[in-house]
Amino acid sequence: MELSNYLKIYPSPQSPESLLLYSTSRGAAVRVPREVLDDAREGRLTREEEAALTRLGILVHDTDAEREELRTLFDQLNSQCRPFTALVTLNLDCNLACVYCYEEHFRGKRYMTLDTADHLIAHIRTERLAKGRDVILDFYGGEALLSLPILRHIATKIGEDASLYGRNFSFNLVTNGTLLSRELSAELKRMGLQSTRFTLDGPPDVHNSQRPFTSGTGSFERILENMGLICDTVNVQLGGNYTRENYRRFPELLDILIEHDLTPERLGMVTFSPVMPNTGEAGLKDFSIGCASPNEPWLIEASLFLRRETLLRGFNTPRPKISACMVEFDSDVVINWDGSLYKCPAFMGWDDMRIGTLLDGIHDYSESHNMDVWKTDECLDCSYLPLCFGGCRFLRRLRTGAIDGVDCRKEYLDAALGDIVHQDLELRSGRKVP
Repeated sequence: MELSNYLKIYPSPQSPESLLLYSTSRGAAVRVPREVLDDAREGRLTREEEAALTRLGILVHDTDAEREELRTLFDQLNSQCRPFTALVTLNLDCNLACVYCYEEHFRGKRYMTLDTADHLIAHIRTERLAKGRDVILDFYGGEALLSLPILRHIATKIGEDASLYGRNFSFNLVTNGTLLSRELSAELKRMGLQSTRFTLDGPPDVHNSQRPFTSGTGSFERILENMGLICDTVNVQLGGNYTRENYRRFPELLDILIEHDLTPERLGMVTFSPVMPNTGEAGLKDFSIGCASPNEPWLIEASLFLRRETLLRGFNTPRPKISACMVEFDSDVVINWDGSLYKCPAFMGWDDMRIGTLLDGIHDYSESHNMDVWKTDECLDCSYLPLCFGGCRFLRRLRTGAIDGVDCRKEYLDAALGDIVHQDLELRSGRKVP
């Protein structure tokens, strides 16, 4: 047995005689005495110790085989009958005027028509359900609920088709939260709604300055009220976007949630991310989580601070885990309001990143999206590979004008991953970090 290529070793704050071992490929962590690591390197482990560390991904039978398994991971996954997952952009209109809006340059009264919706329904029926695929849709905008009749039409028809083919259908909703009442939530749940994603950008004064209604009035109270009305009927996930000037005020939002009985057991994931620069180009801000690469010192500090404050109050927030852009998955696609297709929501608005249409199908995008960009010795030998697989192609293009290399996360992960793993071990078990 050999130590995994994808292993990080950290000192344990609790004891200088212990180490924290973390498998980036399994997302598993364990504290062990220092001599256990020495024994692992020298082949002196007991059978029980070897079995335990192998189960956690700390030890592997063959590091060359482990490397090749990661190199071909998406080939293996794409050969399986995975659910068809699509982000469906119903419109590019909104009733909020967010100051950092990524879609501002191409936003307007652009709505999916009934004809386009029927093409979408037909595509899913013949190309997905009839071929044995389950279907999961994420409805998005603009503000998706401004297209409620079309949303109802799509969900109803696909739900009926799924039943005929004996497949499963469900959908999620990305919404600013101002229009989702308890009654509407219950109606949509009967159609297949599984979860909703709301956004609150900090306490009221901060949020209202960043996400006002188009009239200029604040939206915080309306969103907070609607969250409270629906969180017992459907899973509610919460996001928020912070800046260098206001991130330290976000714990005030967490305390307000608790004061309004929006306690951790009533909410799903809570995740805060930095406001990305508005470049006047493509991109959907609600999906930047996981794309932002906070290598600047203040961003590293902010991400760790907010994660700690979130966990201290008992809210759930994502763990580091094996992850990759939806570009890597054949079964994932973005369907724009006009029927054009993309492999990532951040590329909507860039014509050269379009991969086809509902009517014409999908063309080869391996070159335009540089599909093998991370399949280099440098990446494959990096212990962080399972956490990024080359990072975000969108951010790479913003920086260099082309997807001509990876969006490396090493600087951030070197600075933050040890603290993140330690936070999870201590705070999720109800113990505070000393």
